[in-house]
Amino acid sequence: MVVMWDKAQETMTRSQIEFLQLERLKTQVVRVYDNVPAYRAKMDAAGVKPKHIQTLKDLALLPFTVKDDLRTNYPFGLFAEPQENIVRLHASSGTTGKPIVVGYTKQDLDTWSDLLARVITMAGVTRHDTAQVSFSYGLFTGGFGLHYGLERVGATVVPISGGNTEKQLMLMQDFGSTVLIATPSYALYLGEKAEQMGIDTAKLKLRIGLFGSEPWTNELRNQIESKLHILATDNYGLSEVMGPGVAGECPWAQGLHINEDHFIVETIDSETGEVLPPGSKGELVFTSLTKEAFPVIRYRTKDISRINQERCVCGRTFARMEKVTGRADDMMIIRGVNVFPSQIESVLMKIPGIGTSYQINVYKKGSLDDLEVLVELGDNRLLDRYGELEELRRNIEGQLFNVLSIHARVKLVESQSLERTPGKAKRVFDYRKGTK
Repeated sequence: MVVMWDKAQETMTRSQIEFLQLERLKTQVVRVYDNVPAYRAKMDAAGVKPKHIQTLKDLALLPFTVKDDLRTNYPFGLFAEPQENIVRLHASSGTTGKPIVVGYTKQDLDTWSDLLARVITMAGVTRHDTAQVSFSYGLFTGGFGLHYGLERVGATVVPISGGNTEKQLMLMQDFGSTVLIATPSYALYLGEKAEQMGIDTAKLKLRIGLFGSEPWTNELRNQIESKLHILATDNYGLSEVMGPGVAGECPWAQGLHINEDHFIVETIDSETGEVLPPGSKGELVFTSLTKEAFPVIRYRTKDISRINQERCVCGRTFARMEKVTGRADDMMIIRGVNVFPSQIESVLMKIPGIGTSYQINVYKKGSLDDLEVLVELGDNRLLDRYGELEELRRNIEGQLFNVLSIHARVKLVESQSLERTPGKAKRVFDYRKGTK
């Protein structure tokens, strides 16, 4: 039996969805034009007024919003509500310069909780579950976002936050946690740590994982499901648009259902900005329709995906986005060949005998690019068996070449020797122009 949080909304016809989107889009464009000087200036420069938005296709008349716009207007220059109406501030990690600051009104928080209740219910979580939130709490939107959504559903929340892995596993056993909220890389690490501690994860009560905050492949999903004996679901969001709650996955795992009554999604050609038809692979662009404090118009995410508007077997009618496995700015050009980290991960996760963590290093040797992949061993005893070790290394290099069409040097390293973090995993170090 399929359970939905808001069946009337989640099963609207395409014409009903588009009618609601257009009405909300018109209202939102007027709001940002009247209340956000930066948006008004961009629209004026493009020769677009709110009156020009008469159909959904007219959305393409509006200029894009990019991350530099958010940095330029730091901290509150893109807010559409006065400070006295802002009840919450969140921000990106700010790894390069100033962070991206976003705000929420009381209504925004209520909407956010409802959207996450949809995503959480979609994954199969109910009020009978105990959910362990292993996202970090603070300015990062993930922890608080999922927390309030879980409480809206009625689940018992364990707000343990990130890190302290042995305690995480202890509480899973003692509290009988049935749901895990984490980054996929940290979920995998929890499974590895459980093995080291002699914990039989099959005997835990865990049954569902809601994972996000970083791109991850289906091969990694298979690893997590195998190690933790759970259903691993993907969810999508970004602070600039709302935080988590933009889209989520049902158990059929045939794409992430986008909450289209609150967001319009487009796919574009990253090079030309041309809007692509549904089903075409391209960069995702989001417009928030109901966000009050910090609305965004045509925000370029850099995330690469494709959109499917067919009805899902679960009965939901919202468009689905293909699982994001990379970003336009994650792509590395190595010796003239486009290489995505997700391609490397998809190869490694299928090879027996190796661990689950890896690191990609890119160097410049003379005039040539040099690609190195550090791969953890699954069993350190292999270090004493040079012949087997060398055979494994050559096997990995061969499989990577078949996918990438360029040679990557593989270096096998000791199990558990690469850094793990409870947050987003850092996999790529590009020393040609500084780290990415």
